[in-house]
Amino acid sequence: MNANNNRLVNFPVSFFSSVMGLAGLTIAWQRAERLFGVNVSAWLLALTIGVFLVLAGFYAAKWLRHPQAVAKEFQHPVRLNFFPTLSISLLLLSVAFLPHSTALSLYLWVGGASLHLLFTLVVMSIWIHHTKFEITHINPAWFIPVVGNIIVPIAGTAHGFVEISWFFFSIGLVFWLVLLTLVFYRVIFHAPLPQRLVPTLFILIAPPAVGFISYAELTSSLDPFARVLYYVALFLTLLLATQVRLFARLKFALSWWAYSFPLAAMTLATLRMQRMSGVEGFVDIGQVLLAALTLIIAGLAALTVRAIFRREICVEEG
Repeated sequence: MNANNNRLVNFPVSFFSSVMGLAGLTIAWQRAERLFGVNVSAWLLALTIGVFLVLAGFYAAKWLRHPQAVAKEFQHPVRLNFFPTLSISLLLLSVAFLPHSTALSLYLWVGGASLHLLFTLVVMSIWIHHTKFEITHINPAWFIPVVGNIIVPIAGTAHGFVEISWFFFSIGLVFWLVLLTLVFYRVIFHAPLPQRLVPTLFILIAPPAVGFISYAELTSSLDPFARVLYYVALFLTLLLATQVRLFARLKFALSWWAYSFPLAAMTLATLRMQRMSGVEGFVDIGQVLLAALTLIIAGLAALTVRAIFRREICVEEG
């Protein structure tokens, strides 16, 4: 097997988490442009589409040429949970396209929601009937297949699918609480997460942050439950910010992209909180988060490109 073919075999489905981060950054800047008068989101959207198409092309080639490698990923207790990053990428692109093309946004939303429901059913069936998973296998990445359903209402309500949006929101919310309990049990009472999975702790921020945005879309109100969701997300952001020395010591891996989308979700939630509450202090928090998000994704993009040229990713794990 030549070197290029070997890299294709080891092309990870988790690469699509970079599309989630870029899409989140795009949407965040779309919202921020209304406040700050800066126009960069169109360029970010083009970049996100380009990255998505390139990654989809590579993974399709892997699926066609090395189906056994794809099947092996689908049986892996960690990588299995990254397959829905594909459907979540479609859902986020649906949100990003709302200001530009309602029709294209609708097609992306239908495709993303349908595919994500399929992933949820398949992954949960595997969880229920598995014979090899242990408590040490669970980590925040397990949120992705099930809790990702919370994203559906953001564009779903805009397209008029209110009851379908409540269906997806309910799934994501209930199983977020179940998995949150399991994840905290695992990190408190068992061995620490492997270093390459430590960045997935940032995924803890995403469910309450996206949950706040979706709940606001569904109810158009800033009621007590909406505030609970937002402030839980804010607390988790502060909690993880206190762990910055731990994250700074880690060696770069694709798992670092786990920093991106949760931070984008928190930025969007804060901008939405300001708009709904009218409290100007949230503008300052939103600016800080947006600046941090932009710098982090720029850094992640640079580190990823460097790792590609150094052939440090898309290699067989030791």
